[in-house]
Amino acid sequence: MLGCQQALALEDIHSEGVASAEEALARVGDNFAGIVVSDIRLPGIDGLELLTRLKTRDRSLPVVLITGHGDVTMAVNAMRDGAYDFMEKPFSPERLVDVARRALEQRGLAREVWSLRKQLAERDSLEGKIIGRSPAMQQLRALIANVADTSANVLIEGETGTGKELVARCLHDFSRRHGQQFVALNCGGLPENLFESEIFGHEANAFTGAGKRRIGKIEHAHNGTLFLDEVESMPVSLQIKLLRVLQERTLERLGSNQSVAVDCRVIAATKSDLVELSKGSQFRSDLYYRLNVVTLELPPLRERREDILQLFEHFLQLSSLRFDREPAQLDPQTRSALMSHDWPGNVRELRNVAERYALGLPAFKKTGATVDSQNLGFSEAVEAFEKNLLSEALQRSGGNLSQASQELGMAKTTLFDKVKKYGLG
Repeated sequence: MLGCQQALALEDIHSEGVASAEEALARVGDNFAGIVVSDIRLPGIDGLELLTRLKTRDRSLPVVLITGHGDVTMAVNAMRDGAYDFMEKPFSPERLVDVARRALEQRGLAREVWSLRKQLAERDSLEGKIIGRSPAMQQLRALIANVADTSANVLIEGETGTGKELVARCLHDFSRRHGQQFVALNCGGLPENLFESEIFGHEANAFTGAGKRRIGKIEHAHNGTLFLDEVESMPVSLQIKLLRVLQERTLERLGSNQSVAVDCRVIAATKSDLVELSKGSQFRSDLYYRLNVVTLELPPLRERREDILQLFEHFLQLSSLRFDREPAQLDPQTRSALMSHDWPGNVRELRNVAERYALGLPAFKKTGATVDSQNLGFSEAVEAFEKNLLSEALQRSGGNLSQASQELGMAKTTLFDKVKKYGLG
């Protein structure tokens, strides 16, 4: 074994020697990037059993077996069971190096394919769309997964820029309606005189300028999802008509007396307190209770600071691809500014900052971060930064406190206390 290690070392191929198959099995974890070279005859489990167990864990792992007995049948069986190669003693150092190089190259290609597939899967998963490790975002993803494939109406509440439409699309994409239309309507972006026609549709000649029949947004969303953004902006006079549609599942186009059956899930979003608006007769309370069968609250970015750097890195990667630039390295000054900024524009503002940084521009304009960072006290900024560092270390270690404490250079008891303090456990 020592001779094999020396031959590989002379060709700059790093290797580690172990005394038994049991020790090898303990060393080869889920993220093992190398190959395994093993003798058939071992003190405990033999090489063939080691091959079987390793292949059960990872079919793409190259395992090279060595024997001194020249058993052709054994070699054939080993290759059939998935061995990468079979070397008979004695063999030259050149032979070992050649087999190891080819096996490592195959291993690298297999892991690259696996990594690409994983990225594609994550991009299409809830974790790939709703990004964040904070407890609030974990709870949000759990709620989305729980209610997505139901017909329940959903009300999404959150400040501007928190990602309300993204959540609405996830509710649609992870439901059985995902193959049908997702129809979005910004209630605050339409003049009142066009609103009724836009949402309910009209017949030809229903009013001046209506030259032909138009299908409204609700009807267009039949069997799919209707997303009403800024629903608080809907004219009160039309709220009763929408309520009737939600109750009776039918509508009448302008200029028509014929009822049209509609089946669509309604997701509404608001940045306002609809209960307070209803008290002031600015929003119908009966419509509010019809819309909020399920309520999803999106926290502002300043209340989930441990997600800031993860989101920034995500947007930076996307922006770098879009602008055909190499991803810029995040310097300590920018990292600190990101963590201390107050983010009045929430995730939308963060994405804009990441795009600037990807282009090689200062992340913050001179008038932005300096003023806003004053809204966060020094101790709060330090705690937010510390919480993010601990969260990242725990993520990398898979939640292993011993490993994370070693990486951070922190006593395990101290780390345990801080994990408890920040609710990271």
